[in-house]
Amino acid sequence: MDLKCEDVWHEISNYLDDQVDPAQRQDIARHLASCKKCAAVYDGTRNVVLLYGDERMFSLPAEFAPALRRRLSSKLTPERGSDLGWVLSLAGAGLIAAMLLVFSLPRFSPPPLRAPMSDPAVKAASGMVAVNDEGKTFHVPGCTFLHGKSRMIPLEEALREGYNPCIRCESEFLRRADVEPADSDPEEHAAIGE
Repeated sequence: MDLKCEDVWHEISNYLDDQVDPAQRQDIARHLASCKKCAAVYDGTRNVVLLYGDERMFSLPAEFAPALRRRLSSKLTPERGSDLGWVLSLAGAGLIAAMLLVFSLPRFSPPPLRAPMSDPAVKAASGMVAVNDEGKTFHVPGCTFLHGKSRMIPLEEALREGYNPCIRCESEFLRRADVEPADSDPEEHAAIGE
């Protein structure tokens, strides 16, 4: 089998440790005999392993082992933090939560009214509705869908001009129709949507 240099480099450590099968070992040995580059890689790797594997090469001072052990144990089991650190952390988290709550409150308040007639405190005469010239819907006073510049006109006039109740006000008009006297005009009820 013809091996490439990359294949030999990939297996050089296993070759040194005698961890390759016999057939592959023979192929690597043949390649090392014919390739100067791979032979140099093999020799360099073998020398590094021999040098670092020899415990006589590096002599450590006698006090090194206890100092290393103390250093490692301090890193592995850190000292317990002070209670002040925990209190400050919790206080900071509470402060952040309170700020988020305060800044999110305006989203929960009702939006400002855009037209004076949409204020529920404005009491229009019964049968009066608010219309906007830009659209073809009418609103009861207090409807939150009422916006822009509006004018008050009688319900009958709004129906004659082709205005329809807004989605929200339609239920209000159906409720009013249920409590109106029986002698009311049937055409008016048909126009409202009953």
